[in-house]
Amino acid sequence: MRLRFSKMHGLGNDFIVIDGISQTVRLTPEKIRQLSDRHFGIGCDQLLLVEHPESPEMDFRYRIFNCDGSEVENCGNGARCFAVFVRERRLTGKNIIKVETAGGNLELTVASNGDVSVNMGIPRLAPNEIPFTADSQAATYWLTVGDQAVEISAVSMGNPHAVTLVDDVKIAPVEMLGPLIEYHPRFPQRVNVGFMQIISPTEINLRVFERSAGETLACGTGACAAVVAGRLRNLLNEFVTINLTGGSLHISWAGAGHPVIMTGPATTVFHGQVNI
Repeated sequence: MRLRFSKMHGLGNDFIVIDGISQTVRLTPEKIRQLSDRHFGIGCDQLLLVEHPESPEMDFRYRIFNCDGSEVENCGNGARCFAVFVRERRLTGKNIIKVETAGGNLELTVASNGDVSVNMGIPRLAPNEIPFTADSQAATYWLTVGDQAVEISAVSMGNPHAVTLVDDVKIAPVEMLGPLIEYHPRFPQRVNVGFMQIISPTEINLRVFERSAGETLACGTGACAAVVAGRLRNLLNEFVTINLTGGSLHISWAGAGHPVIMTGPATTVFHGQVNI
């Protein structure tokens, strides 16, 4: 089977994007792992698949697969790439695109300068909706990780996130604490882990250790979750610039009951075909 694809990235968080509308696509976890391999395949953090929507009110269905072949609920950087992809491939001419994901519906807006704003929906904070094991909802929780206690905020942006404060992201123990928190038993579906440094009420530095992918150069849902966590702690304003390893995003959240809005770039690296 020969597949047409595009290689794209959002601030260095890179994707293989495949049109499943104009070509037949049959992917298994094994094939996804092969395509994602940076030495023997194309290489990516995640593979994104464009499909027909199930609801007539939506324009597309958007599916996200980690490089280990597992399917996940949402990806903010991928959503921006998705919006640029469907317009470049002339699957739509719309500037406002409505898509289904496993984590809920998204609305993507493409600006004249090429930046994409994504309505990421209302963050879920109830423990059972994240999911996270806790007796009641709170702004922060304590996790026992090895021989230490770590304070986190737990947020779902369609996928689960744990956000912890650090003094300096450059020396934060991302590689040590990331996998320990990812597999913590209080997160039954595992969790993405954000390490947030507050620069000011309008700016943060952030590193994210993603489920099944490890640390990535950028994580859109992680940036959204970090702003929500900071707002819950009364540390951040409504409009925040998030500096990630791969570049910066702009996030706004008006507070409880309001959606999180993410704005940032999406870049096409090349188009290609691959036999699988």
